[in-house]
Amino acid sequence: MALPTRILLGLICLLVAVWLLAPTLVIIPISFNEKKSLAFPPSGFSWQWYQNFFSNPEWSTSFFNSLRVAALVAVLATVLGTLAAFGLDRMKSSASGLLRALLITPMVIPGVVLAIGIYAVYLDTKLVGTVTGFVLAHTMLAIPFVLIAVSASLEVFDKRLETAAASLGANRLTTFRTITLPLIAPGLLSGLLFAFVTSFDEIIVALFITSPYLKTLPVQIFTSITRDADPTVAAVGTILFIATTLLITVGLLIGARQKRT
Repeated sequence: MALPTRILLGLICLLVAVWLLAPTLVIIPISFNEKKSLAFPPSGFSWQWYQNFFSNPEWSTSFFNSLRVAALVAVLATVLGTLAAFGLDRMKSSASGLLRALLITPMVIPGVVLAIGIYAVYLDTKLVGTVTGFVLAHTMLAIPFVLIAVSASLEVFDKRLETAAASLGANRLTTFRTITLPLIAPGLLSGLLFAFVTSFDEIIVALFITSPYLKTLPVQIFTSITRDADPTVAAVGTILFIATTLLITVGLLIGARQKRT
């Protein structure tokens, strides 16, 4: 490839990266705004919005609600998504493609359509505004990500290793624990992280099934931004941006280490 072409493609990639990251990076200076405004550029410097996030019960409670729900969703979705991935991987019939398509439909169906359906079901089962309701709804949304991540690991997994272990006398549990699980660990970890972030970040379904007694952080952010221009939302966004970046970095490092070993 000629040098001018490489330079042009590099500039295009840089412009796309700036376009994608600019809205996220703008919230960082806004979070230190001295005035109660979301205007950019900010005027002055203050930590008050970070202090408000940690001291205001509305913010701290919604944050811990999101953490609790996301942690439960990550575990449940990883277990169910992994079982589904194994089941589809072991299926020999043509129905596996149809089942896979059905399992990933929550990714392609408009969120508001799912939210209306979930809300209608929850009204009858009294799950609106409950931790159980949030966990079940978000697990439905997170399973496709786990399924895709684990399925990708299983596609490159050499099943002859399981056969060799069985021929040496290892039972299925031992084979899974010592051979299969370590080799698909990067996919499991990716699925776990995606499930956690999917739940922690979800807003559409949460708006339908929330209650005054149980608000997640995205709902609190939405409520705050529609009520007044509170720079606390920028502080929250900055914290989440840093935390998400760290989580993804850790996941990539663990995945790279697994590949080297």
